Amino acid sequence: MASLKALKIRIGSVKSTQKITKAMKMVAAAKLRRAQEAAEAGRPYAQRLEGVVASLASKVTVSESSPKLLAGTGKDDVHLLIIATSDKGLAGAFNTNIARLARRHAQELLAQGKTVKIYTIGRKGRAVLNRQFPKNIIHSIEPGDLGKLSFADARGYADDLIARFEAGEFDVATLFYSTFKSVLAQEPTAQQIIPVAIPQAGAEAETAGIAAVTYEPDEESILADLLPSNVAIQLFRAMRENAASEQGSKMTAMDNATRNAGDLIKRLNTLYNRQRQAAITTELVEIISGAEAL
Repeated sequence: MASLKALKIRIGSVKSTQKITKAMKMVAAAKLRRAQEAAEAGRPYAQRLEGVVASLASKVTVSESSPKLLAGTGKDDVHLLIIATSDKGLAGAFNTNIARLARRHAQELLAQGKTVKIYTIGRKGRAVLNRQFPKNIIHSIEPGDLGKLSFADARGYADDLIARFEAGEFDVATLFYSTFKSVLAQEPTAQQIIPVAIPQAGAEAETAGIAAVTYEPDEESILADLLPSNVAIQLFRAMRENAASEQGSKMTAMDNATRNAGDLIKRLNTLYNRQRQAAITTELVEIISGAEAL
């Protein structure tokens, strides 16, 4: 059993940890508001652009002159998984959930005989996937603070991905990130961004209103300009969603850690008081026994 001194030291240590987790929760709460506003502000534009591009793509007859980002390579043998996470931990299951979804998707592709390549944006995603797919990771980026990433950063990532696609390094690219729902809920999401995902017959009705217009110049010329921008916009959207999801998950994790530290302090104080009472009782018994012996 621990001594009174050891218990006192441990109680002090847990109290210090509790102060840190409480401070981290407050910092996450402050950052969450800005990140959530940024994610919600950019979401409609990204969704609308994705819908416009998908609608246009569904109306175009793919030919040799079609943009490669629309036509694709004509096969789907090599898949690139773009896993967007954060560089920092202490955010609950935020990074793990994204990596788990990507890992499951990779295993399904490998079971089908496909080639899987991994492109990570965020140190934590690489750390998780490197355990199982060390040879599949072809590139890794450490973006730093997700809340400070700009569209120029997303454009740089998009240009690199498009250049790799044009060079024939992969056939299909799928982006993995976390969609912010609330402080308590962040949903891991998979989204195909290269080539553009053409809606199925059942989904065409949803975008019919978008495509029922006359385009000048023709659809293919518009798509040639829109498709690279769409890749950058979807990456930027993922970064903003991740920034809000990271702070929401971190706020929840730190709140739980603070509560757990409080419960542990109560248990340690109870144990300390019991041992202290037992020690005092023992000393009193010894004094009384000594006095009676005289």
